[in-house]
Amino acid sequence: MSKTDVVEWLNEHEQFFTDMAKDIWEHPQLAYEETHAVGLQIAALQNAGFTVTKNAGGSETAFIAEFGSGSPVIGILGEYDALPGLSQTVSPVREEIVANGPGHGCGHNLLGTAGVAAVIALKEKMAEESLTGTIRYYGCPAEEVLSGKTFMAREGVFDDLDCALTWHPGTANMTSNFSMQAMVSIKFHFSGIAAHAAGAPHAGRSALDAVEIMNIGSNYLREHILDGSRIHYVITNGGFAPNVVPDASTVWYYIRAATKEQVDELLERVKKCADGAAIMTETTVRSEILAFAYETLPNDTLNGLMLKNMEENPLFFTEEEKQFASEVIASIDPSIVATSKQRIAAFTDDLLPTVNIDDQRMKGVSIGGSTDVGDVSWITPVGQVMTTCAPVGVQAHSWQATACYGSSIGFKGMHLAAKTMALTLYDLLEDHSLIDEAKQEFAKTSAVKLYEPGIPADVMPPNQVRQLIHE
Repeated sequence: MSKTDVVEWLNEHEQFFTDMAKDIWEHPQLAYEETHAVGLQIAALQNAGFTVTKNAGGSETAFIAEFGSGSPVIGILGEYDALPGLSQTVSPVREEIVANGPGHGCGHNLLGTAGVAAVIALKEKMAEESLTGTIRYYGCPAEEVLSGKTFMAREGVFDDLDCALTWHPGTANMTSNFSMQAMVSIKFHFSGIAAHAAGAPHAGRSALDAVEIMNIGSNYLREHILDGSRIHYVITNGGFAPNVVPDASTVWYYIRAATKEQVDELLERVKKCADGAAIMTETTVRSEILAFAYETLPNDTLNGLMLKNMEENPLFFTEEEKQFASEVIASIDPSIVATSKQRIAAFTDDLLPTVNIDDQRMKGVSIGGSTDVGDVSWITPVGQVMTTCAPVGVQAHSWQATACYGSSIGFKGMHLAAKTMALTLYDLLEDHSLIDEAKQEFAKTSAVKLYEPGIPADVMPPNQVRQLIHE
């Protein structure tokens, strides 16, 4: 077998995986509810001869599909959850399929499907060359709420991996040399005393006042935190009627920074804002951590290998696809598009880039956004690339992204990612010294700290919480 055979197999089965990605796109489901995608992927993997373990890490929509035996053990990380409020047709204008419904504005319909394609393609060829080792596809739920892989990591499902590969839909073909931020997702629940807001306001203690005072404190705190750190929040419960002093109110925070240690420090300061607000309003407050993801730790060895394999499979777009891309971009603020173009201007000015970018300027840079891939990257070496699945200027978590990730542009980027990962798997199984090199790099870069799950031991996946409630 040659690597050409792997590519030919993927080309022959391209329509099958396009249909899978489209099916998942047409049935978007939110975090921990991704039963449709999981069912499709498990069926395909089992039919291909993989052994499937469900409920990985205690999450109902997490699973592991495995083929082979012995070492090395290499994982492919997949995702499939959608985002709320991003329902959209494949159209360059805003056109919801379901009013306020979910949509794949981050391209996870593509992300997981490419991983499934990669492992099945390699499995089909492993026996022909007697390639030894174990390949796994990790079906990971709830990346959009930054906790699916953290629960899995806490349960040790990644501990025996020699390395792992993943990718993400983007607006260029490039290695992920940068680091994404660590992040904690936390809710603050305030409790007060209800009263008639007009007849007896003195008898009430407003939980909503406490939330608002906490938010004011956090907003002033922004001036005194490290550059690049982020504090976001939404009030999820502000009371029920203006004439009733709210006795319960909740605010949900995302706190991000370049490292987990910086997030730990910032979290303590935000907690002091909550405690101070409770004192000022004579209410009480308790906090609830929902997710806690590490920053990502890039691995140059694996990224470079993935880039090499990506370069062997040129990407082409039709005139119709370029026209669709232009129409989508016309709906976006030109200044936003211009800023996005500046980031890759040194490499290309194409709206749909087909060049392969290894941007050395991004090494050591922490960028906005977070992912629970970070936890895995501190357990084992992880290689990651992005491919062109949308035109430059389209922002993730937007309706424009949903439209592109359901189009032929998105599917072409997905097939390139599948080939890149499958060929890299082949290289790693054929030449174990590549894994040794990745491990040596990992040992040096990860030596700064020992991985310990950020998510507390008493926090359970939502499905386990539901089971306890019903019991």
